[in-house]
Amino acid sequence: MTGWRSAAASFALLAALAHPAAAQDQIGLPLGATPPAAQVEDLDGAAVDLGAYYGKKPVLLEFWATWCPVCKALEPELAAAYARFGSDVEFLIVAVAVNQSVRRVRRHLADHEMPGRVLWDGDGAAVRAFQAPSTSYIVILDGQGQVAYTGVAEDQKIVAALEKIMGR
Repeated sequence: MTGWRSAAASFALLAALAHPAAAQDQIGLPLGATPPAAQVEDLDGAAVDLGAYYGKKPVLLEFWATWCPVCKALEPELAAAYARFGSDVEFLIVAVAVNQSVRRVRRHLADHEMPGRVLWDGDGAAVRAFQAPSTSYIVILDGQGQVAYTGVAEDQKIVAALEKIMGR
């Protein structure tokens, strides 16, 4: 990742942390949009097309990093959401390539289980496709593949968002 991209990602993260009240406002992709397909990889290097998940059932994506304190703070809420909706919602953890490597992600996962499938966005394709402003960015797509929720910060109410989307 180039220096300016790394600096921009760091700035976006700091901006989100500095303004948590704005975290629940619409950010990134607009509600109702269908995100473009993006190619990422699994942790073994095999290509994964995120577009293959759209429109089958709801999808939750978290843009995540091992070093992200906000991502760490979201873990209990994500775990609760996964426990409740794991069979009805596809959970995808998109590891961003900012100050981490696939090797570091694997080491982290050896000690810290994540709710859902962990993917690697080595060239930022998913970050660009989803207009991710920072790590801890959560996007939930409804069953038709449209954006139904976006948020950043540690106080996101992911279970409540999924309840609304799932009609429960």
